[in-house]
Amino acid sequence: MTATATPQAGPGLVLRSRRGRQVLLATVLGSGVAQLDGTIVNVALPRIGSDLHAGLTALQWTVNGYTLALAGLLLLGGSLGDRLGRRRVFVIGVAWFALASAGCAAAPTSGVLVALRVVQGVGGALLTPGSLAILESVFREDERAAAVGAWSGLGGVATAFGPVLGGALVGMAPWGWRLALLINVPLAAVVLAAARAIPETRDPGAAGPLDVPGAAVAAAGLSALIFGLTIGPGHGWPPAAVVGVVAGLALLAAFVVLEDRRPAPMLPPSLFRIRQFSAANAVTFVVYAALGGTLFLLPVQLQVGSGFSPTESGAAFLPFTVVMLLLAARGGRLAQRIGPRLPMTVGPIVAGLGELLFLRVGRGASYLTDVLPAVVVMGLGMAATVAPLTATVLGAAPPGNAGIASAVNNTVARAGSLVAVAVLPGIAGITQASYRNPAALSSGFHTAVLVTGVLTVAGGLLSAVTIQNTPVRSRGVSTCPLPPATR
Repeated sequence: MTATATPQAGPGLVLRSRRGRQVLLATVLGSGVAQLDGTIVNVALPRIGSDLHAGLTALQWTVNGYTLALAGLLLLGGSLGDRLGRRRVFVIGVAWFALASAGCAAAPTSGVLVALRVVQGVGGALLTPGSLAILESVFREDERAAAVGAWSGLGGVATAFGPVLGGALVGMAPWGWRLALLINVPLAAVVLAAARAIPETRDPGAAGPLDVPGAAVAAAGLSALIFGLTIGPGHGWPPAAVVGVVAGLALLAAFVVLEDRRPAPMLPPSLFRIRQFSAANAVTFVVYAALGGTLFLLPVQLQVGSGFSPTESGAAFLPFTVVMLLLAARGGRLAQRIGPRLPMTVGPIVAGLGELLFLRVGRGASYLTDVLPAVVVMGLGMAATVAPLTATVLGAAPPGNAGIASAVNNTVARAGSLVAVAVLPGIAGITQASYRNPAALSSGFHTAVLVTGVLTVAGGLLSAVTIQNTPVRSRGVSTCPLPPATR
Protein backbone atom coordinates (compact mmCIF):
# COMPACT_ATOMS: atom_id res chain seq x y z
CA MET A 1 0.00 0.00 0.00
CA THR A 2 1.13 3.53 -0.58
CA ALA A 3 0.21 6.76 1.12
CA THR A 4 1.33 10.33 1.23
CA ALA A 5 0.86 13.46 3.21
CA THR A 6 1.41 17.05 2.33
CA PRO A 7 4.65 18.15 4.01
CA GLN A 8 3.95 20.84 6.52
CA ALA A 9 5.41 22.53 9.51
CA GLY A 10 4.47 20.27 12.37
CA PRO A 11 5.60 18.81 15.67
CA GLY A 12 8.84 17.52 14.15
CA LEU A 13 9.03 14.34 16.22
CA VAL A 14 12.23 12.32 16.52
CA LEU A 15 11.90 8.61 15.93
CA ARG A 16 13.99 7.56 18.93
CA SER A 17 12.04 9.69 21.36
CA ARG A 18 9.42 8.09 23.57
CA ARG A 19 6.62 9.89 21.78
CA GLY A 20 8.09 9.02 18.39
CA ARG A 21 8.16 5.32 19.28
CA GLN A 22 4.54 5.48 20.48
CA VAL A 23 3.46 7.07 17.20
CA LEU A 24 5.31 4.40 15.26
CA LEU A 25 3.70 1.65 17.36
CA ALA A 26 0.22 3.05 16.75
CA THR A 27 0.65 3.37 12.99
CA VAL A 28 2.40 0.02 12.52
CA LEU A 29 -0.08 -1.90 14.64
CA GLY A 30 -3.05 0.00 13.22
CA SER A 31 -2.21 -0.98 9.65
CA GLY A 32 -1.11 -4.40 10.92
CA VAL A 33 -4.58 -5.11 12.32
CA ALA A 34 -6.09 -4.63 8.85
CA GLN A 35 -3.34 -6.77 7.28
CA LEU A 36 -3.83 -9.53 9.81
CA ASP A 37 -7.57 -9.58 9.28
CA GLY A 38 -7.27 -10.02 5.52
CA THR A 39 -4.89 -12.96 5.77
CA ILE A 40 -6.89 -14.62 8.55
CA VAL A 41 -10.18 -14.42 6.64
CA ASN A 42 -8.67 -16.10 3.56
CA VAL A 43 -7.25 -18.91 5.69
CA ALA A 44 -10.52 -19.22 7.63
CA LEU A 45 -12.87 -19.50 4.64
CA PRO A 46 -13.27 -23.31 4.71
CA ARG A 47 -14.02 -23.30 8.46
CA ILE A 48 -16.42 -20.38 8.08
CA GLY A 49 -18.24 -22.25 5.34
CA SER A 50 -18.47 -25.39 7.46
CA ASP A 51 -19.52 -23.69 10.70
CA LEU A 52 -22.10 -21.35 9.15
CA HIS A 53 -23.22 -23.76 6.42
CA ALA A 54 -22.16 -21.13 3.89
CA GLY A 55 -21.89 -21.84 0.18
CA LEU A 56 -19.30 -20.56 -2.26
CA THR A 57 -21.21 -17.36 -3.02
CA ALA A 58 -21.35 -16.45 0.68
CA LEU A 59 -17.61 -17.03 0.98
CA GLN A 60 -17.00 -14.81 -2.04
CA TRP A 61 -19.02 -12.05 -0.40
CA THR A 62 -17.20 -12.56 2.88
CA VAL A 63 -14.08 -11.43 1.06
CA ASN A 64 -15.62 -8.98 -1.38
CA GLY A 65 -17.97 -7.26 1.08
CA TYR A 66 -14.97 -5.94 2.97
CA THR A 67 -12.97 -5.11 -0.14
CA LEU A 68 -15.91 -3.30 -1.77
CA ALA A 69 -16.36 -0.94 1.16
CA LEU A 70 -12.62 -0.37 1.44
CA ALA A 71 -12.07 0.27 -2.27
CA GLY A 72 -15.17 2.42 -2.64
CA LEU A 73 -14.42 4.67 0.33
CA LEU A 74 -10.61 4.74 0.42
CA LEU A 75 -10.29 8.09 -1.37
CA LEU A 76 -13.02 9.60 0.80
CA GLY A 77 -11.27 8.34 3.94
CA GLY A 78 -8.04 10.07 2.94
CA SER A 79 -9.90 13.31 2.24
CA LEU A 80 -11.61 13.14 5.64
CA GLY A 81 -8.24 12.81 7.35
CA ASP A 82 -6.80 15.79 5.49
CA ARG A 83 -9.75 17.97 6.47
CA LEU A 84 -10.88 16.76 9.91
CA GLY A 85 -7.53 15.67 11.29
CA ARG A 86 -5.48 12.60 10.45
CA ARG A 87 -5.24 11.38 14.05
CA ARG A 88 -8.97 11.80 14.66
CA VAL A 89 -10.02 9.85 11.55
CA PHE A 90 -7.36 7.19 12.18
CA VAL A 91 -8.61 6.65 15.75
CA ILE A 92 -12.25 6.52 14.62
CA GLY A 93 -11.27 3.99 11.96
CA VAL A 94 -9.42 1.76 14.43
CA ALA A 95 -12.32 1.79 16.92
CA TRP A 96 -14.84 1.19 14.14
CA PHE A 97 -12.76 -1.70 12.79
CA ALA A 98 -12.48 -3.29 16.23
CA LEU A 99 -16.23 -3.12 16.93
CA ALA A 100 -17.01 -4.55 13.51
CA SER A 101 -14.46 -7.34 14.07
CA ALA A 102 -16.17 -8.28 17.34
CA GLY A 103 -19.48 -8.36 15.48
CA CYS A 104 -17.99 -10.58 12.75
CA ALA A 105 -16.66 -12.97 15.39
CA ALA A 106 -20.16 -13.31 16.85
CA ALA A 107 -22.02 -13.53 13.53
CA PRO A 108 -24.72 -16.25 13.73
CA THR A 109 -25.20 -16.59 9.96
CA SER A 110 -23.24 -16.01 6.79
CA GLY A 111 -25.57 -13.15 5.84
CA VAL A 112 -24.84 -11.31 9.08
CA LEU A 113 -21.12 -11.97 8.64
CA VAL A 114 -21.12 -10.47 5.14
CA ALA A 115 -23.02 -7.38 6.34
CA LEU A 116 -20.56 -6.85 9.18
CA ARG A 117 -17.62 -7.36 6.81
CA VAL A 118 -18.97 -4.40 4.82
CA VAL A 119 -19.10 -2.37 8.05
CA GLN A 120 -15.57 -3.50 8.81
CA GLY A 121 -14.46 -2.28 5.37
CA VAL A 122 -15.73 1.21 6.21
CA GLY A 123 -13.46 1.22 9.26
CA GLY A 124 -10.59 0.02 7.11
CA ALA A 125 -11.18 2.89 4.68
CA LEU A 126 -10.89 5.35 7.57
CA LEU A 127 -7.73 3.94 9.15
CA THR A 128 -5.77 2.77 6.09
CA PRO A 129 -4.96 6.14 4.43
CA GLY A 130 -4.00 7.70 7.76
CA SER A 131 -1.22 5.33 8.79
CA LEU A 132 1.55 6.56 6.51
CA ALA A 133 0.07 10.04 6.22
CA ILE A 134 0.58 10.47 9.97
CA LEU A 135 4.24 9.43 9.72
CA GLU A 136 4.84 11.82 6.84
CA SER A 137 3.25 14.75 8.67
CA VAL A 138 4.41 14.43 12.30
CA PHE A 139 8.07 13.39 12.06
CA ARG A 140 10.92 15.75 11.42
CA GLU A 141 11.86 15.83 7.74
CA ASP A 142 15.20 14.10 8.26
CA GLU A 143 13.47 11.40 10.34
CA ARG A 144 10.67 10.52 7.92
CA ALA A 145 12.60 8.03 5.81
CA ALA A 146 13.67 6.10 8.91
CA ALA A 147 10.13 6.16 10.32
CA VAL A 148 8.60 4.90 7.09
CA GLY A 149 11.33 2.29 6.72
CA ALA A 150 10.58 1.01 10.22
CA TRP A 151 6.85 1.02 9.43
CA SER A 152 7.45 -0.96 6.25
CA GLY A 153 9.72 -3.53 7.87
CA LEU A 154 7.61 -4.09 10.97
CA GLY A 155 4.42 -4.15 8.92
CA GLY A 156 6.00 -6.75 6.68
CA VAL A 157 6.73 -8.93 9.69
CA ALA A 158 3.04 -8.73 10.66
CA THR A 159 2.03 -9.67 7.15
CA ALA A 160 4.48 -12.56 7.06
CA PHE A 161 3.40 -14.18 10.30
CA GLY A 162 -0.27 -13.22 10.25
CA PRO A 163 -1.36 -16.26 8.20
CA VAL A 164 0.57 -18.59 10.51
CA LEU A 165 -1.10 -17.12 13.60
CA GLY A 166 -4.45 -17.09 11.89
CA GLY A 167 -4.10 -20.69 10.77
CA ALA A 168 -3.21 -21.79 14.30
CA LEU A 169 -6.23 -19.99 15.78
CA VAL A 170 -8.58 -21.24 13.08
CA GLY A 171 -7.38 -24.79 13.61
CA MET A 172 -8.13 -24.81 17.34
CA ALA A 173 -11.76 -25.81 16.85
CA PRO A 174 -14.51 -25.64 14.21
CA TRP A 175 -15.40 -22.23 15.65
CA GLY A 176 -11.74 -21.16 15.87
CA TRP A 177 -12.27 -18.66 13.06
CA ARG A 178 -14.30 -16.59 15.53
CA LEU A 179 -11.32 -16.39 17.88
CA ALA A 180 -9.09 -15.47 14.94
CA LEU A 181 -11.33 -12.49 14.10
CA LEU A 182 -11.70 -11.51 17.76
CA ILE A 183 -7.94 -11.03 18.08
CA ASN A 184 -8.39 -7.68 16.33
CA VAL A 185 -10.07 -6.26 19.44
CA PRO A 186 -7.17 -6.37 21.95
CA LEU A 187 -4.74 -5.29 19.23
CA ALA A 188 -6.96 -2.30 18.44
CA ALA A 189 -7.06 -1.41 22.16
CA VAL A 190 -3.25 -1.18 22.14
CA VAL A 191 -3.40 1.03 19.04
CA LEU A 192 -5.92 3.38 20.65
CA ALA A 193 -3.77 3.68 23.78
CA ALA A 194 -0.64 4.45 21.74
CA ALA A 195 -2.54 6.84 19.46
CA ARG A 196 -2.84 9.34 22.32
CA ALA A 197 0.75 10.28 21.50
CA ILE A 198 -0.03 11.20 17.88
CA PRO A 199 -0.10 14.98 17.28
CA GLU A 200 -3.09 16.16 15.28
CA THR A 201 -2.33 17.36 11.75
CA ARG A 202 -4.38 18.49 8.78
CA ASP A 203 -3.65 19.46 5.20
CA PRO A 204 -3.91 23.25 5.02
CA GLY A 205 -4.21 23.00 1.25
CA ALA A 206 -7.32 20.82 1.36
CA ALA A 207 -10.17 22.91 0.05
CA GLY A 208 -13.67 22.47 -1.26
CA PRO A 209 -16.45 20.22 -0.03
CA LEU A 210 -16.00 16.50 0.39
CA ASP A 211 -16.94 14.57 -2.72
CA VAL A 212 -19.60 12.48 -1.01
CA PRO A 213 -21.74 12.14 -4.18
CA GLY A 214 -18.74 10.80 -6.08
CA ALA A 215 -17.92 8.29 -3.36
CA ALA A 216 -21.56 7.14 -3.19
CA VAL A 217 -21.89 6.65 -6.95
CA ALA A 218 -18.54 4.83 -7.18
CA ALA A 219 -19.39 2.50 -4.29
CA ALA A 220 -22.86 1.78 -5.70
CA GLY A 221 -21.44 1.09 -9.14
CA LEU A 222 -18.80 -1.29 -7.85
CA SER A 223 -21.34 -3.06 -5.63
CA ALA A 224 -23.84 -3.59 -8.45
CA LEU A 225 -21.15 -4.78 -10.85
CA ILE A 226 -19.59 -7.23 -8.39
CA PHE A 227 -23.04 -8.52 -7.39
CA GLY A 228 -23.84 -9.35 -10.99
CA LEU A 229 -20.44 -10.89 -11.69
CA THR A 230 -20.61 -13.00 -8.52
CA ILE A 231 -24.00 -14.62 -9.07
CA GLY A 232 -24.02 -14.64 -12.86
CA PRO A 233 -21.50 -17.31 -13.94
CA GLY A 234 -22.64 -19.96 -11.46
CA HIS A 235 -26.39 -19.45 -11.92
CA GLY A 236 -26.82 -19.21 -15.68
CA TRP A 237 -26.92 -15.40 -15.71
CA PRO A 238 -30.37 -14.78 -14.23
CA PRO A 239 -31.99 -11.37 -14.86
CA ALA A 240 -30.78 -10.01 -11.51
CA ALA A 241 -27.17 -10.68 -12.48
CA VAL A 242 -27.56 -9.02 -15.88
CA VAL A 243 -29.27 -6.01 -14.32
CA GLY A 244 -26.47 -5.77 -11.73
CA VAL A 245 -23.74 -5.72 -14.37
CA VAL A 246 -25.55 -3.20 -16.58
CA ALA A 247 -26.43 -0.94 -13.64
CA GLY A 248 -22.91 -1.17 -12.26
CA LEU A 249 -21.33 -0.17 -15.58
CA ALA A 250 -23.84 2.68 -15.96
CA LEU A 251 -23.12 4.00 -12.47
CA LEU A 252 -19.35 3.82 -13.00
CA ALA A 253 -19.77 5.73 -16.26
CA ALA A 254 -21.88 8.29 -14.39
CA PHE A 255 -19.09 8.54 -11.81
CA VAL A 256 -16.62 9.50 -14.54
CA VAL A 257 -19.00 12.19 -15.86
CA LEU A 258 -19.72 13.45 -12.35
CA GLU A 259 -16.04 13.75 -11.45
CA ASP A 260 -15.31 15.61 -14.68
CA ARG A 261 -17.89 18.26 -13.76
CA ARG A 262 -17.12 18.75 -10.08
CA PRO A 263 -14.85 21.67 -9.09
CA ALA A 264 -13.06 19.53 -6.46
CA PRO A 265 -13.40 15.91 -7.61
CA MET A 266 -12.38 12.98 -5.48
CA LEU A 267 -10.72 11.47 -8.54
CA PRO A 268 -9.43 14.06 -11.07
CA PRO A 269 -10.16 12.61 -14.56
CA SER A 270 -7.15 14.54 -15.88
CA LEU A 271 -4.88 11.94 -14.28
CA PHE A 272 -6.10 9.26 -16.68
CA ARG A 273 -5.26 11.45 -19.65
CA ILE A 274 -1.60 10.88 -18.76
CA ARG A 275 -0.58 7.86 -20.83
CA GLN A 276 2.01 6.48 -18.41
CA PHE A 277 -0.38 6.77 -15.47
CA SER A 278 -3.22 5.00 -17.30
CA ALA A 279 -0.90 2.27 -18.62
CA ALA A 280 0.58 1.53 -15.18
CA ASN A 281 -2.87 1.34 -13.62
CA ALA A 282 -4.03 -1.03 -16.38
CA VAL A 283 -1.10 -3.30 -15.57
CA THR A 284 -1.96 -2.98 -11.86
CA PHE A 285 -5.54 -4.10 -12.49
CA VAL A 286 -4.51 -7.15 -14.52
CA VAL A 287 -1.70 -8.33 -12.22
CA TYR A 288 -3.58 -7.80 -8.97
CA ALA A 289 -6.73 -9.41 -10.35
CA ALA A 290 -4.67 -12.56 -10.96
CA LEU A 291 -2.99 -12.33 -7.55
CA GLY A 292 -6.28 -11.71 -5.73
CA GLY A 293 -7.96 -14.66 -7.41
CA THR A 294 -5.10 -16.97 -6.48
CA LEU A 295 -5.02 -15.78 -2.87
CA PHE A 296 -8.77 -16.41 -2.58
CA LEU A 297 -8.74 -19.96 -3.95
CA LEU A 298 -5.37 -21.26 -2.71
CA PRO A 299 -6.27 -21.65 1.02
CA VAL A 300 -9.53 -23.38 0.07
CA GLN A 301 -7.73 -25.74 -2.30
CA LEU A 302 -5.00 -26.56 0.22
CA GLN A 303 -7.49 -27.38 2.99
CA VAL A 304 -10.38 -28.94 1.07
CA GLY A 305 -8.64 -30.26 -2.02
CA SER A 306 -5.22 -31.24 -0.69
CA GLY A 307 -5.92 -32.05 2.97
CA PHE A 308 -3.71 -29.40 4.60
CA SER A 309 -4.58 -28.20 8.09
CA PRO A 310 -5.51 -24.52 8.60
CA THR A 311 -2.09 -23.89 10.18
CA GLU A 312 -0.27 -25.49 7.24
CA SER A 313 -2.44 -23.57 4.81
CA GLY A 314 -1.75 -20.30 6.64
CA ALA A 315 2.00 -20.89 6.54
CA ALA A 316 2.03 -21.93 2.89
CA PHE A 317 2.36 -18.40 1.52
CA LEU A 318 4.97 -17.29 4.06
CA PRO A 319 7.93 -17.68 1.64
CA PHE A 320 6.20 -15.33 -0.82
CA THR A 321 6.14 -12.58 1.79
CA VAL A 322 9.74 -13.24 2.85
CA VAL A 323 10.93 -13.01 -0.77
CA MET A 324 9.02 -9.75 -1.19
CA LEU A 325 10.53 -8.26 1.97
CA LEU A 326 14.06 -9.23 0.96
CA LEU A 327 13.99 -8.28 -2.72
CA ALA A 328 11.23 -5.74 -3.48
CA ALA A 329 13.36 -2.71 -2.59
CA ARG A 330 16.11 -3.97 -4.90
CA GLY A 331 13.57 -4.17 -7.68
CA GLY A 332 12.79 -0.51 -7.11
CA ARG A 333 16.48 0.46 -7.24
CA LEU A 334 16.94 -1.52 -10.46
CA ALA A 335 14.06 0.37 -12.07
CA GLN A 336 15.65 3.65 -11.06
CA ARG A 337 18.79 2.68 -13.01
CA ILE A 338 17.34 1.06 -16.15
CA GLY A 339 13.75 2.30 -16.26
CA PRO A 340 10.55 0.45 -15.32
CA ARG A 341 9.67 -1.32 -18.59
CA LEU A 342 11.98 -4.34 -18.26
CA PRO A 343 11.21 -5.14 -14.57
CA MET A 344 7.48 -4.61 -15.20
CA THR A 345 7.66 -6.94 -18.18
CA VAL A 346 9.82 -9.72 -16.79
CA GLY A 347 8.37 -9.62 -13.26
CA PRO A 348 4.74 -10.47 -14.16
CA ILE A 349 5.87 -13.12 -16.64
CA VAL A 350 7.91 -14.84 -13.90
CA ALA A 351 5.03 -14.48 -11.43
CA GLY A 352 2.66 -15.96 -14.01
CA LEU A 353 4.94 -18.96 -14.46
CA GLY A 354 4.84 -19.37 -10.67
CA GLU A 355 1.05 -19.43 -10.75
CA LEU A 356 1.13 -22.07 -13.47
CA LEU A 357 3.26 -24.22 -11.16
CA PHE A 358 0.17 -24.51 -8.93
CA LEU A 359 -1.14 -26.92 -11.56
CA ARG A 360 0.86 -29.51 -9.59
CA VAL A 361 -1.24 -28.92 -6.47
CA GLY A 362 -4.00 -31.50 -6.15
CA ARG A 363 -5.06 -34.32 -3.84
CA GLY A 364 -2.14 -35.56 -1.78
CA ALA A 365 0.06 -32.63 -2.80
CA SER A 366 3.41 -32.19 -1.07
CA TYR A 367 4.26 -28.75 0.25
CA LEU A 368 7.99 -28.99 -0.52
CA THR A 369 7.69 -30.31 -4.07
CA ASP A 370 4.34 -28.92 -5.24
CA VAL A 371 3.45 -25.76 -3.30
CA LEU A 372 6.78 -24.19 -2.30
CA PRO A 373 8.27 -23.87 -5.82
CA ALA A 374 5.16 -22.06 -7.05
CA VAL A 375 5.11 -19.70 -4.06
CA VAL A 376 8.81 -18.82 -4.39
CA VAL A 377 8.67 -18.20 -8.15
CA MET A 378 5.57 -16.03 -7.69
CA GLY A 379 7.39 -14.08 -5.00
CA LEU A 380 10.43 -13.50 -7.23
CA GLY A 381 8.21 -12.19 -10.01
CA MET A 382 6.19 -9.88 -7.80
CA ALA A 383 9.35 -8.61 -6.07
CA ALA A 384 10.56 -7.40 -9.47
CA THR A 385 7.17 -5.84 -10.25
CA VAL A 386 5.70 -4.05 -7.25
CA ALA A 387 8.14 -1.21 -6.53
CA PRO A 388 8.66 -0.21 -10.21
CA LEU A 389 4.92 -0.36 -10.78
CA THR A 390 4.10 1.86 -7.82
CA ALA A 391 6.93 4.28 -8.57
CA THR A 392 5.78 4.55 -12.20
CA VAL A 393 2.24 5.43 -11.15
CA LEU A 394 3.45 8.08 -8.72
CA GLY A 395 6.16 9.45 -11.03
CA ALA A 396 3.66 9.89 -13.86
CA ALA A 397 1.36 12.10 -11.78
CA PRO A 398 2.00 15.82 -11.33
CA PRO A 399 3.69 16.56 -7.96
CA GLY A 400 0.53 18.06 -6.53
CA ASN A 401 -1.44 14.90 -7.30
CA ALA A 402 1.00 12.33 -5.89
CA GLY A 403 -1.25 11.54 -2.94
CA ILE A 404 -4.36 10.97 -5.00
CA ALA A 405 -2.33 8.97 -7.53
CA SER A 406 -1.22 6.65 -4.73
CA ALA A 407 -4.78 6.16 -3.51
CA VAL A 408 -6.03 5.55 -7.05
CA ASN A 409 -3.42 2.84 -7.62
CA ASN A 410 -4.37 1.18 -4.34
CA THR A 411 -8.04 1.29 -5.30
CA VAL A 412 -7.36 -0.12 -8.78
CA ALA A 413 -5.44 -3.02 -7.24
CA ARG A 414 -8.33 -3.82 -4.89
CA ALA A 415 -10.87 -3.48 -7.71
CA GLY A 416 -8.92 -6.03 -9.72
CA SER A 417 -9.03 -8.43 -6.79
CA LEU A 418 -12.77 -7.80 -6.40
CA VAL A 419 -13.50 -8.74 -9.98
CA ALA A 420 -11.29 -11.84 -9.83
CA VAL A 421 -12.92 -13.19 -6.66
CA ALA A 422 -16.32 -12.58 -8.25
CA VAL A 423 -15.77 -14.20 -11.65
CA LEU A 424 -12.91 -16.68 -11.29
CA PRO A 425 -14.85 -19.51 -9.58
CA GLY A 426 -17.51 -19.37 -12.30
CA ILE A 427 -14.94 -19.35 -15.09
CA ALA A 428 -13.15 -22.30 -13.47
CA GLY A 429 -16.35 -24.27 -13.02
CA ILE A 430 -16.17 -24.20 -9.21
CA THR A 431 -19.82 -24.40 -8.14
CA GLN A 432 -21.63 -24.45 -4.83
CA ALA A 433 -21.45 -28.25 -4.82
CA SER A 434 -18.00 -28.81 -6.28
CA TYR A 435 -16.13 -26.57 -3.86
CA ARG A 436 -16.83 -29.13 -1.10
CA ASN A 437 -15.72 -32.05 -3.28
CA PRO A 438 -11.90 -32.47 -3.17
CA ALA A 439 -11.58 -33.94 -6.67
CA ALA A 440 -13.95 -31.46 -8.31
CA LEU A 441 -12.40 -28.54 -6.43
CA SER A 442 -8.88 -29.54 -7.51
CA SER A 443 -10.00 -29.72 -11.13
CA GLY A 444 -11.56 -26.25 -10.90
CA PHE A 445 -8.53 -24.88 -9.09
CA HIS A 446 -6.27 -26.07 -11.91
CA THR A 447 -8.43 -24.23 -14.42
CA ALA A 448 -8.37 -21.13 -12.21
CA VAL A 449 -4.58 -20.98 -11.86
CA LEU A 450 -4.23 -21.57 -15.59
CA VAL A 451 -6.39 -18.47 -16.08
CA THR A 452 -4.53 -16.38 -13.47
CA GLY A 453 -1.14 -17.51 -14.76
CA VAL A 454 -1.97 -16.51 -18.32
CA LEU A 455 -3.50 -13.24 -17.05
CA THR A 456 -0.35 -12.36 -15.11
CA VAL A 457 1.85 -13.09 -18.12
CA ALA A 458 -0.48 -10.86 -20.15
CA GLY A 459 0.18 -8.11 -17.61
CA GLY A 460 3.88 -8.37 -18.39
CA LEU A 461 3.26 -8.21 -22.11
CA LEU A 462 0.97 -5.21 -21.57
CA SER A 463 3.85 -3.47 -19.77
CA ALA A 464 6.17 -4.20 -22.69
CA VAL A 465 3.93 -2.40 -25.17
CA THR A 466 2.48 0.43 -23.06
CA ILE A 467 5.03 1.49 -20.41
CA GLN A 468 7.43 4.24 -21.44
CA ASN A 469 10.94 3.50 -20.27
CA THR A 470 11.57 6.79 -18.55
CA PRO A 471 13.60 6.51 -15.30
CA VAL A 472 11.37 6.34 -12.25
CA ARG A 473 11.93 9.06 -9.69
CA SER A 474 10.91 9.65 -6.13
CA ARG A 475 8.33 12.30 -5.28
CA GLY A 476 9.03 11.97 -1.58
CA VAL A 477 6.33 9.31 -1.44
CA SER A 478 6.96 6.24 0.60
CA THR A 479 6.20 2.83 -0.81
CA CYS A 480 5.67 -0.36 1.12
CA PRO A 481 7.16 -3.30 -0.77
CA LEU A 482 4.21 -5.60 -0.15
CA PRO A 483 1.35 -5.58 -2.66
CA PRO A 484 -2.07 -4.42 -1.37
CA ALA A 485 -3.60 -7.80 -1.96
CA THR A 486 -1.34 -9.36 0.63
CA ARG A 487 -1.79 -6.64 3.20
